[in-house]
Amino acid sequence: MSARTSPGLSEIQQRFRDAVLSADNTALTSMVGAPGNAPGAIAARIAVYRATVQGSLIEVLAATFPVVKRVVGDSFFKGLAGRFIIAAPPAVPQLSAYGADFADFIAREDVGHRLPYLADTARLEWARNESYFAADTEPFNPSNLAVLSPDAMARVVLRLHPATRLVASDFPIYRIWETNQPQVIDVPQINMRLGQAALVSRKGYQVITRALTPPDAAFVAAVAAGKNLREAADVALKGDAAFGLQAALQAHFINGIFQN
Repeated sequence: MSARTSPGLSEIQQRFRDAVLSADNTALTSMVGAPGNAPGAIAARIAVYRATVQGSLIEVLAATFPVVKRVVGDSFFKGLAGRFIIAAPPAVPQLSAYGADFADFIAREDVGHRLPYLADTARLEWARNESYFAADTEPFNPSNLAVLSPDAMARVVLRLHPATRLVASDFPIYRIWETNQPQVIDVPQINMRLGQAALVSRKGYQVITRALTPPDAAFVAAVAAGKNLREAADVALKGDAAFGLQAALQAHFINGIFQN
């Protein structure tokens, strides 16, 4: 019978990671067991590390998804986040990147069926997180358009700033987000059958979230798809003949949603 090969440091580290990011101690306890160390005692020690690691990750998710936390309550959020951590532990050593799949996880969970708007609310909050950490690029200068003829301006293709995110939903996600801010005490009645689009952008270090009308959302989506100004405006006008391109562009320029 060949002698058992001792595990290397990388294997021990991997098993330790797996143990603290799950509820299973088996692989690690079989490796670190020693005379006088009962499995229960080893498991208790691992549990200390597990509580610390998972507690820190729950805090990260709570900071990224404060509206989701407020909607479901602290205790429920802690359980939801804990299940997410076990199902989708961090894949990269960057806490700001953790939580990208949280909205999809919510949609699959029972809470996603009971509160169908919650997943899109989480998507809006994740869009805000992405916007904050996006590349810092010079916003588009609208004076560049002033020298163009009307026909040349119509052919201009604008590019969304790296910090810009458009989130559309069948639910009033901007209204839900807005009325669940820390300073709001009395949450008004919200018509959950009203779909809504929200646009996230950033000016300096400030993340800006705005509600868009359906034609304006269609316009931004068309720009994101590579259409020029005339084509994007036509898409918006098909949805609402009263769409005002000049007013929409002015608001977007002010909030820096395009880049040079």
